[in-house]
Parts: sequence; structure tokens; C-alpha cells
Amino acid sequence: MKKVLIITYYWPPAGGPGVQRWLKFVKYLREFEIEPVLFIPENPTYPITDKNLESEVPENLQILRRKIFEPYSLAGLFSKKETETISSGIIAEKKNQAWLQSLMLYIRGNFFIPDARKFWIKPSVKYLINFLKKEDIDIVITTGPPHSLHLIGLNLKKELPIQWIADFRDPWTQIGYHSKLKLTKSAQKKHELFEREVLNAADKIIATSHTTKAEFESKTQKPVFLITNGYDEVNFLKPIVPDEKFSFSHIGSLLSGRNPKFLWECFQELIEEDAEFKNSFQLRLVGKVSSEVIKSIKENKLEVHLELIPYVSHQEALRFQRKSQVLLLLEIDSIETRGIIPGKIFEYLNAKRPILAIGPENWDVQKILEVTGAGECFDYSDKEAVKVQLRKLFSEFKKGNLNSEPKNIAQYSRKMLTGKLANLLK
Repeated sequence: MKKVLIITYYWPPAGGPGVQRWLKFVKYLREFEIEPVLFIPENPTYPITDKNLESEVPENLQILRRKIFEPYSLAGLFSKKETETISSGIIAEKKNQAWLQSLMLYIRGNFFIPDARKFWIKPSVKYLINFLKKEDIDIVITTGPPHSLHLIGLNLKKELPIQWIADFRDPWTQIGYHSKLKLTKSAQKKHELFEREVLNAADKIIATSHTTKAEFESKTQKPVFLITNGYDEVNFLKPIVPDEKFSFSHIGSLLSGRNPKFLWECFQELIEEDAEFKNSFQLRLVGKVSSEVIKSIKENKLEVHLELIPYVSHQEALRFQRKSQVLLLLEIDSIETRGIIPGKIFEYLNAKRPILAIGPENWDVQKILEVTGAGECFDYSDKEAVKVQLRKLFSEFKKGNLNSEPKNIAQYSRKMLTGKLANLLK
């Protein structure tokens, strides 16, 4: 069985979307005659944890752990801010800390390039050179963000005759939050240099969206492959009954940059226009929610219909997806986010509930919804069209016909996607 070394920062008990991709690949790789070996930090700084995910780690998996020095461990603000920016591409500043956060962002952007995990690069390369020689492993995969892990792969490639695959869960210099880091011209050039070196030195590059794939293909002659995120089949002991209420649920962090104010206005207008809608409507937000989002919801007098549920385990998140009448998928309205495909969309597809997506024009998510027929996607300028869609959904709800039977979703199953990865490795 062929061995492959996977270098990742996020691994159980880390929670959130960043850990899911490679946990699932590792879960299925053995079925394709590939034995994964993991290299992870011994003392990482995880903003959220989900110990339930540890049960999905394969038995007898070889995991190498090495200590990492992170400034985040010395300044909690760093960790907090990067979590917000990487997961959503925005900065949700609190007014009473704006000046301090501005300073922290400047330091983070200009002194820790490509990110504050940069201090893990040199000791990791030194350790892994000896390990790879001893174990006779000639395939290495790095996954980012944090993109400093790609610099580990870059240096290993310089020293050893390995095949190196760089997996990008998010873009690098084109991601939205880069403009918020207050980069000097020198710092920006360093980011671009590192990105260019990685893209041109890696043997193969993996992107998670069509837009990011096209962006990387414009920067390198190396082959770029598309392997999206996906869903895993989950068996629940009891059938999950949909809500009695006409519920709209957003699962996951909802920070201020993804605040669809016009959607809250639509809900409020429909409540005023239709007493039946008023009595049936429920808005459920599961996960971290920005105070600005809650303020907008209250300004539209929706608090009586609002159910706020803090961060839950991945298993519980899947339950909420299946019981909701409609699932909300929201993204920042910017050019930089067109290639961001939230991992939750694939689980939404498998939940088989109608999806209402709101995001930037020409969003990659729209292609997925069109191919699968799982829902509708709207721009931030489409208020009237969204309102029409809400009426249509409510009409189907009253008839008891509000269902979703998406087509062609098997291509997004985690096992199928692992097969695509295995073909690249072989």
C-alpha cells in the first residue's frame, strides 16, 4: 500500500469547516490502497473544538506531532481575528477595541508572512527530511490555510525527490480579507512571491472552486485540479421530522460581512402583509452570530421569531439541517468571494431541504444549485426576486409540498471525492 504524508494544521479535536476536508479524505484513502500519514502540531491554537470528530479518525493511523510556536498563543486577539477573517473573509471589529485590533492586524499582516504559523516551517522541514528518507515516502500533500504549511512543502521539494501536491481550501493573495490586513507594498510583494513560488514548484495544485482554479491557472503552468468539498453519508438512529414552523436556518458562523439586510426586510414585509406567514415564520441561526447581524434582525422586528443556538457539534449541525424547512446560504457581496464555496452547501444538498442562497454576482455556488436543482441563488440586488421566491416557498409549505430532491449530488460524496484524490496520487 502506497504511503502519503499529509501536512495539515487542523485536525480533531479542532472543530469548524477547516478540519472536515482532510479528515474525510483520510477516512477513505485506505479503500483506494493509499496509507495516509499525518503531520500536525502538537500544541495548536484551535478557536473551536468538536471532540465528536475524533471518532472518525481511522484506527492505527500514524500521526506525527511536533510542537509549534504561535504568537496567537500569546495574544488571544490574533487567534480571534484570524478565525473571523479566514472563515468568512471579513473583519468584524468591535468599536471599543477598534484601535487595538487595527494595530494587531497591521502586525499580523506585515510581520508574520504568510501567517503566524511561519515559525513551524524550519523545524518541520528539518524533522520531515529525516522522516521521509527513513520511511521511503515520496508523496507529500500540504493543505492551507494557513499557507505557511505550503512553505514546508516548498522547502521539502527543494531538498528531496518527492511529488508535492499543494491543496488550497481558500485562495491566497486573492482572498477578501487580504485587503483588511493593512499590508505595506513590501509585505504584499512577499505574499505574492511566496504564492508564485508555491504554485510553480508544486507538482500538482488542488483548488476547491472553479474561480480559484482559473485564477491559479493564470499564474502557473503547473496542472491545477478541482476537488470540491463534499458531504458524508450519515445514518441517524431515528428519522428526523421537519419543523412544524416555516423555518429558515443558517448553520455556521454569520459575521457582519455576510449580513443580508434586505432579506430581513423581506421577512418583515411578508409578516406585515400576511398574518398566516407571521404565525408560521421562524428564523434559526446556529453558530456564532455577529452583534451587527442581530441588531439588523431586531431593527426589522424579527426577534420574536428568532432562535439563536450557539456552536454545536458537527453531528448536531447535520440534525438542524435536516429538520429545517429552508436552508440559508450567505456570502459576502464582493468580487473576491465569487470563488468561495462554503463547505456546508454539500451537506445542505444531502439534507434534501430547499436552499436559498444569497451572494456575489457570478458566485460559483450558483452553478452547483443549477446543476443539482437544490435551490435558488440571488445577488444582493435581487430583493424583489427574493421576495417572490419566499412567497413561492411558503405556498409549497402550506400545501405540505416543500421538498427538495437534488440531482447529481453523488459526485460530491466524500468517498467519491477521495477517489478523485487517489487518482491524482497514483
